Amino acid sequence: MSLLDAALDASIVFSFDRTGFRRHARSFVPGDLDVRLDGAVCLVTGANSGIGLATARALAARGAAVRLLCRREAAGREALEAIAAETGNRDLRLDLLDVSDLATVRRYAAALPDPRVDVLVHNAGVLPAAREVTPDGLERTFATHVAGPWALTLALEERLRRAAPGRVIFVSSGGMYTQRLSLDDVDWSRRPYDGVTAYAQTKRMQVVLAELLAERWRGQGIVVHAMHPGWADTPAVRSSLPRFWRLTRRILRTPEEGADTVVWLAAARAAAERTGELWFDRRPRPTHLLRRTREDPADRAALLEACARLTGAP
Repeated sequence: MSLLDAALDASIVFSFDRTGFRRHARSFVPGDLDVRLDGAVCLVTGANSGIGLATARALAARGAAVRLLCRREAAGREALEAIAAETGNRDLRLDLLDVSDLATVRRYAAALPDPRVDVLVHNAGVLPAAREVTPDGLERTFATHVAGPWALTLALEERLRRAAPGRVIFVSSGGMYTQRLSLDDVDWSRRPYDGVTAYAQTKRMQVVLAELLAERWRGQGIVVHAMHPGWADTPAVRSSLPRFWRLTRRILRTPEEGADTVVWLAAARAAAERTGELWFDRRPRPTHLLRRTREDPADRAALLEACARLTGAP
């Protein structure tokens, strides 16, 4: 990396924006995504818009059997029909799933007709303006980003192992760099609710979960990674962070640019040769930029304990 590239990456703005993607893309390995995924079963949560839709479309274009896991039937059906028309792929299915509802997650995993899962992309995300509680009594952001993905991943463990290598990908956020892993008041019952902080904290948790699951399954036919997409122009950003969108809309990445590393982790041969890392623009990146955000082993153990206790998935 040149000194100029290092300086631009350190600026964050000129790394996370569209110019950062285009600069980083110059170092992509040609042919990494010139692959076919015919017969590979790929599950993408939140696949009806933004990065999830771009991911599902790219996997379908490579022949994968894509399952769009969506909360809203109308939006999911529209996405499925658009992908089918654009790619010609007919091995697509809309599976209704609210990943924040643990009972629904368990039923879905138990009834899934596919005998194996090659790729599981945890993309579904929320950023509520006010504190919400799920039927399980969990704060919705934590349920959507952490508890639900944990329960779904463990419920699909054997199907992922049959794919060898099954790939699990957490779509995190660069916002997690601002937060330390903390299980203190994870349900926001003792402090004023801050949706942006709740979002960033749970995205930090996703990165740690990816590391922990990767270590748990090392050498067992399942690889686990986290990634962050930079700043992408998605419907979620427009609706949940309108001020940020207005300030940055001219420099935001496209959803396809934001999804590029998800697709690379799902499809490229090189991505299955390692596990437990955080990726950005197809390169492994540090999980911490600030000393104050570093967690200790007790924090990591507390996250595992909380996930097991709150979901019943040990």
